[in-house]
Amino acid sequence: MPFYTPLRYPGGKRKLYELVRDIIKFNRLEKCAYVEPYAGGAGLALSLLFNDVVGSIYLNDFSRPLFAFWDSVLNHTGKFCDLIENTPVTMDEWYKQKAIQDNSRSAMLLKLGFSTFFLNRTNRSGILKGGVVGGKKQDGAWKLDARFSKKNLIKRIKDIAAYRGQIFIENMDAQDYLKAIVTRLNTHASLIYFDPPYYEKGAALYDNFYNKEDHASVAKDIQALPFHWIVSYDNQPEIQYLYQSYEAITYSFYYTAQNKKPGSEFMTISPTLSFCKFSDSFQYHTIRDLKKVI
Repeated sequence: MPFYTPLRYPGGKRKLYELVRDIIKFNRLEKCAYVEPYAGGAGLALSLLFNDVVGSIYLNDFSRPLFAFWDSVLNHTGKFCDLIENTPVTMDEWYKQKAIQDNSRSAMLLKLGFSTFFLNRTNRSGILKGGVVGGKKQDGAWKLDARFSKKNLIKRIKDIAAYRGQIFIENMDAQDYLKAIVTRLNTHASLIYFDPPYYEKGAALYDNFYNKEDHASVAKDIQALPFHWIVSYDNQPEIQYLYQSYEAITYSFYYTAQNKKPGSEFMTISPTLSFCKFSDSFQYHTIRDLKKVI
């Protein structure tokens, strides 16, 4: 599967493409409006759109730096690509871009969007508040430009911009976004995919993260929706408890942030959807089975 997003993202869901594609096809939702209230790197959304599985994607992220990136890609494509082409990938530039990121509330969207992109491509695991690849002394095995292939990244951005008529972006709190999206879309021909910040390590990975009460509040809102929905999380007993009324699967893959070790994830679906047959890499459970580990 090619990389469509220009962003490196902790816990990126591009690897779930085949699983979500099969759920969409099994439930006869091809060409649906596909919604991500926590867009992040949007690797999964773009894969579904580029492969003609869904008809349009609605992306939202509360993070102003991430929204600025997507706004810049879609609405200022030429200027953004020029910045990639003409900006040196050096430590001096890294400090300049970090200063913009440190003042993200007041920065102009194009400058902030490029800063988000630059730090994402030059920081370890793409974490904006993480350290630079190779260290500030650049004495590591990899240098800060190791993930900064300008030609390839410009192509990805231009490819995304070509779909701008089918991509819609917002910068809202996820729960407020849900209230807004209900009035805009056909509930029977839409699918909302929720990938909230990780329960266990969200504070270490994201600028915006949830506490225990936030996760419970979001779960309540999701379960009241009239839409088809899918939810994925890190596989924690607390998350299993919040979605104990629904069918679920667990699966494992290697996280891209920090230590590369296999992690277990949890996915559940609305009662309007059915799981299809999965490959052996996915372990299917009823919620009754999952409750045994709580």
